[in-house]
Amino acid sequence: MAAGFLAQLIDGALGMAYGVTASSLLIAFGVPPAVTSATVHAAECFTTGASAISHHAFDNIDRALFKRLLFPGILGAVLGAYILTSLPADSLKPWVAAYLLGMGVIIVGKAFREFPPRSVTTHIAPLGFTGALLDTMGGGGWGPVVASTLIVRGNHVRTTVGTVNAVEFFVTLAASVTFLLTIGLSNGQMILALALGGLPAAPLGGWVCRHYPVKRLMVIVGLLVIALSARTLLKTFEIL
Repeated sequence: MAAGFLAQLIDGALGMAYGVTASSLLIAFGVPPAVTSATVHAAECFTTGASAISHHAFDNIDRALFKRLLFPGILGAVLGAYILTSLPADSLKPWVAAYLLGMGVIIVGKAFREFPPRSVTTHIAPLGFTGALLDTMGGGGWGPVVASTLIVRGNHVRTTVGTVNAVEFFVTLAASVTFLLTIGLSNGQMILALALGGLPAAPLGGWVCRHYPVKRLMVIVGLLVIALSARTLLKTFEIL
C-alpha cells in the first residue's frame, strides 16, 4: 500500500513513473514480467481513474489532446499485452531508456530557458500508440514516453501531465482486459493493496500538478526521467 501511494503521488504530479515504480518492486519480489505487467495495470485501473477525475477537477486536461491520444493508446495497449504474453520484451528496454535519457536532459535544459508554451498538434497518434505499446510490454513507460516527448516539443507542462494521466486510465483498462482474456489475473491481494494505496494519493497529485511552479515541475520531471532511464541502462549492462 505504501508503494502504491508513493507511485501514484509521483505519477499524478509528474505524469509518469507509477508503472516503473510498482513494476520494479514486483520484479524484485520475483514476479514474472507478464504477470507483473498484468498486476500493475489491474491496480492502475483504479488509481488512474481517480487521477483522471482529480485532474479534471483541477482543470488540467486538454480535451483536444485527450481525444487524439485515446484510441491510438488503447490500440497500442491491446497489442502490447498480447505480444507480452508470448514474447518477452526485455530487449526493448535499453533502447527506450536511451531515448528517455535524452528527453530528460532536454526537459531539464528547457526549464532554464524561456520557451513559450505551444499546443502540439502533429504526430500525436503515433506517440500515443508507441507509448502504450511500450508501457504494456515493459510494465511501465506510458508517462515517460508520452509526457516527456510532448513537454520536449513545447506542450504546456500542466495540461500535458493532466491529459496523459487521464488517457492512462483507458490504456490500463484496455491492457487489463487483454491480460484477463489471455493469461488471467492473479495476485489479487497485491492488486488490491496497490490500488488502495494509490487512491488517496490521486487528488494530492492533481493538486500538486495544478499549483506547483512550471519550471520546478519541469526540472523534477526531467531529473526523474534521467534517473529511471540511467537505472535501466545500468541494470541492462549489469553495472548495478
